[in-house]
Order: sequence, then structure tokens, then C-alpha cells
Amino acid sequence: MSEILLKNADTILTMDDGRRELSFADIRIKDGVITQIGQDLSGSAEVVDVSGCVVTPGLVNTHHHLYQNLTRAVPGGQDALLFGWLQTLYPIWARMTPDHMFTSAQIGLAELALSGCTLSSDHLYLYPNGVRLEDTIHAAAELGLRFQPTRGSMSIGVSDGGLPPDALVENEDAILEDCIRLVDGFHDPSEGSMCRVALAPCSPFSVSRDLMRNTAVLARDKGVMMHTHLAENDEDIAYSLEQFGCRPGEYAQDLGWVGRDVWHAHCVKLDAAEIALFAQTGTGIAHCPCSNCRLGSGIAPVRRLRDAGVPVGLGVDGSASNDAGNLVAEARMAMLLQRVAQGADAMSAREALEIATRGGADILGRPDCGRLEVGKRADIAVWDVQGLASAGSWDPAALLLAGPTTVRDLFVEGRQIVRDGHVQTINLEATISRQNQMARELAEAV
Repeated sequence: MSEILLKNADTILTMDDGRRELSFADIRIKDGVITQIGQDLSGSAEVVDVSGCVVTPGLVNTHHHLYQNLTRAVPGGQDALLFGWLQTLYPIWARMTPDHMFTSAQIGLAELALSGCTLSSDHLYLYPNGVRLEDTIHAAAELGLRFQPTRGSMSIGVSDGGLPPDALVENEDAILEDCIRLVDGFHDPSEGSMCRVALAPCSPFSVSRDLMRNTAVLARDKGVMMHTHLAENDEDIAYSLEQFGCRPGEYAQDLGWVGRDVWHAHCVKLDAAEIALFAQTGTGIAHCPCSNCRLGSGIAPVRRLRDAGVPVGLGVDGSASNDAGNLVAEARMAMLLQRVAQGADAMSAREALEIATRGGADILGRPDCGRLEVGKRADIAVWDVQGLASAGSWDPAALLLAGPTTVRDLFVEGRQIVRDGHVQTINLEATISRQNQMARELAEAV
């Protein structure tokens, strides 16, 4: 692979251990790795002029449901709380096919790429009509984003006291067998990996205790990470108390779902004891502020979590509960909500960007990503701060206060995925047209 030299950045926000900020500096890339950072670098390389730009690590999305891009703003679910929203959408999702999954994944990942994201997880927990997790894996590989798909699952339907329809749940032995197939076939644990598989029962209200426990045993045997939803809203807490006789944090601990190989989505309603548990065990949290607002779930206690030492990253969540997949906008929302809850000095723009970069990478077990330093992967976002969004800003590096919400350029493993604001790896216009046709057909079918 030829060398690339990003030249003359106004500011480089490294997010390295010292959180260095470099002015009028350059970055050299070779074979997918950052090989040099400094001023006045020279030598044979393809030069990309980044003057007038702020350069950051690629952002990291720790929680998504890519298939939901086909069900944005669905009537009946627009103003519902979590459980009612799910019950509205389950019958629509039951009609989806592998083509739906592939196309919606490409749309969701392209939207993330344009918002500066280079690494995304995805939580796919329903498999109707021949759908398989690799439908999304192939979509990510074609687009060129680093991917952490999770093999989600639901095994407790309505007739057994769960929330999902019986037609959408799976046999637990079959779930575990498919988990083994996917880890053996697609998981790459090496540094610089473009695909790592994690195991992810959907939630306490859609799987059994046995499946939670057995999934944890399997994941640790295979050396892969674990993910689920937890403590998302008041309904979630009430369900846990009624069904399990304990709060979600205790339920997770009892079943082996705490530790540095675990990250939970949402955690809006954790209490002080649960926060202490997660801090002590290094259990990660995917904070999804826009979705939490949209569903009326509340404001997650991110300031308290961070101060206690709980690892926190950002997630856009599904586009049926967020209606967007812009990760830099998500970071701004995270910052603003903590200020609403705790005061104007509760979270700075740079801290929120740190959560969106190295914070998310660390939660996903990827210390090779999420920071710009020699030896780390060349996942890099370039933000043009000469335009309207930054006009008049005294501190263009405070991107989340006054800055663009789409990148000029994006590099993943040293490969340019976005150039001058346009996705380079797929025909995005044609994909959008196909997505819209699929959405129309789903709407007509129901």
C-alpha cells in the first residue's frame, strides 16, 4: 500500500494518552497504520492537503440496529414509550429479508461514515425469512467500515411472558449453534481486524436466564465480547423487579454479565450501587442520548458514571428510535444533556469528543483505534472548519460547539472512504433509491 501524508492540519486532536493538540501538523500513513505525526513531514507519499481542517480520530459507534433504517418515523411508533414502540414495530420487522438487512446496513453505515465514524458495532437480534448476521457483515466489508457485529437473539415470546411475538423468537440451542458458526467463520481477533463478532442476547425481557448465562459461558470460551440492553427506562426496571425480584445490575451480575468483556446499551436508570458495580468490574456502557430522548427514557447519569470510573462510549441506536445516525450530532447531544442535568460545566466539547472516539474504542476492546498516535490504526476523520458551521468560531477545534456535522474526508485502515464529502466505495444514490423502494413496499404490506 502506498503512503499517504495528511499535510498542514490546522489542529490535530490526537486523543492520545496526553490528549495532545497539535497545530499546523501532519500525519503519515502506511499499510493502514499511523507511522509519523509532526510538523513539516516530507518524503515520497500521496499528499492530501488538510489545511483549514481539524483532524480527529475516527468516531466509534458502540450501539446500533442497522436494520431499523427501513422503519424511520413509522406512524403509531412516533410518540410511544419503549415497550409500545417495540410492539408497533415487531410485525413490520418480521417481514424483512436478507436484502432488507444488507441494504439498510449499507445506508446506516454510510450515514455513520459521513458523520466521522470509522468503527461501528451493530446489534441484530431478529432473523426472519432467512436473515443471517453475515448479511450485515458483507455490507460493511463492501462499504469499508471497521465492524463489530453482534449476534443478537430473542427466545422468550409473548406466550411465555416476554415482549416479542412468538414468531420472532428462536430456539435457544439453535441460537448458540449459530453463535459458534459466526465466531468461527467471521471473528478476527488480530490487531487491525476489520471484523470482530460479539454475542448479544437482546434484553432481559426477551431471553431466558439460561440463554444469558450460557451465552456468557460460550463468549468467554471463544474469547469474544458480550452485549445487551440494560436498565433502559422505568418499564425496564419494573419488568426486572417483577420477573426476577432484583434490579437489572444485580440480574446482570448473577448471570456473569459484568466485566471488561461486557458492554451494556443505555443504562439510563442505573442506581448508585449499580454504578459502583460497573466501575469496579470495568463494565462498559453505550450511551445513546438521542434515542433516550426520542423514547422519553430519561437522561443517563453520564457525569456520575465517568466520575466513578465506568467506561462510557456513544451509540446512535437504531434509526427507528433515533431517526438519524449522525455520530458527531450524538456527541453534541450527550454534552448538552449532561449540561441540562448537571450544569453548564458538566461536560466540555472535548470530553464529549473523547467519549465518541477513544471512549468507544476502549469499550469495544479496540485500543488500536480511537486515537491518533504512531502505531495505531489509520482511522482518521477530517473536518473542514472553513465553512458556515464554524464561521466566527474562536476555537474551531471545539467541534461540538460550532463545527460541521459531516466530514470532508474519512480514512479507515488508511483507505479513503469519504472524499470531499462523498462516499467513495458504493453507489450511494442507487442504494438510497433501493432503500426507499423497500420502505414503501413494507409500508404497503402492513
